[in-house]
This record gives sequence, C-alpha cells and structure tokens, in this order.
Amino acid sequence: MSEMSALPGAVAAGLADIRELGLQGMVTLKADLSAPETGTAVRAATGTAVPDRRRIIETETGAVAWMAPDELLILCAHDGAEAMVTSLCNTLKGRHYLASNVSDARAFFAIEGRGTREVLAKLAPVDLHPESFGPGEMRRTRLAQVPAAFWMTGGDSIRLICFRSVARYVFDCLAISARDGGEVGYF
Repeated sequence: MSEMSALPGAVAAGLADIRELGLQGMVTLKADLSAPETGTAVRAATGTAVPDRRRIIETETGAVAWMAPDELLILCAHDGAEAMVTSLCNTLKGRHYLASNVSDARAFFAIEGRGTREVLAKLAPVDLHPESFGPGEMRRTRLAQVPAAFWMTGGDSIRLICFRSVARYVFDCLAISARDGGEVGYF
C-alpha cells in the first residue's frame, strides 16, 4: 500500500477552498445490491445498509456510496481496507461478487466554502442547484475531461474522488475554477 497521497498538502483558495485529503481507504464492491446476502455483508463490514440509488451513507468511521446498480464504494481507514475486503469476501463466499481494495488508485479532495457549487458547476455536467443536489447525494460523472465522483457532506462542502493518475489535472481544474471573480451566478 502507498504511504503517500497523490498530492500531499495541496491547497488552493478562492470561491471555495480546495484541498487534497490524504490517504483514504476505498473498497469497490460489485455484486447484486438487491440480494439479502449483499446487504448482510455490507452491514457486517460497515455497520450500515446498502444506500439507495445515487446516495451515500456516512458514518463516524467511513461511508458507503452507491456507484452503479451493481457497485458500491466503501470508504474506511486507509489501513483498514484489506480487512474490509476480507470481511466482505468471508461473508459473500459462494456468491457472485468482486471486492477490491482500490485505495491507492484514487485521490480524495475537499471543496468547501461559499462557492462550492460554483466551482463544480463549471466543470461537471450535473445540476448542482440546492433543489436538485443536496447533502447525502452522490454523483458519478465527468469533471472536465476525466471521470470523478462527488457528494455533499453539508450545504457548502463536497468530497470528490478521482483516479490518482489524474489527481494533478483535477486539482488544477478545481483551483482554476475556484479563482475569485469566476462565479456562474446560478446559485
């Protein structure tokens, strides 16, 4: 496992503050999300249920995010990702599934402040109006030219995940989008 995040200490300020959040445990689970066995495995490993479509359930120790009709992303402590995979594998043994530690393949960012929605609206083809996108909602989309996923943790706070290989590109896009004076004015 990696011992250094993609962009250690990277920060930018403007309409919103952008910062790289460091190492984060992430486990992808591909399975039949409607199967009771999947729900049992997720609850045993995380303490929470399988989230509804385009939702994320956050806990004190992590989160479970709906990524696709057959895919979840589980967030946990970086050093706990392998144990999470083991727990899922033990519970789902004999079933059709894939559980994989993807922690070192991803970068994790926070976007916080008054212009959080403005920053993302310039980069992602998602309706970010408060009536359409609020806390606990998850979106898997494109951010400029690359895939990304993000969710609201509060009214002015978003967490974003992208592939580690494009972390610098994503950070730079977010930083440019956050420059003062660049409001979209929709929100």
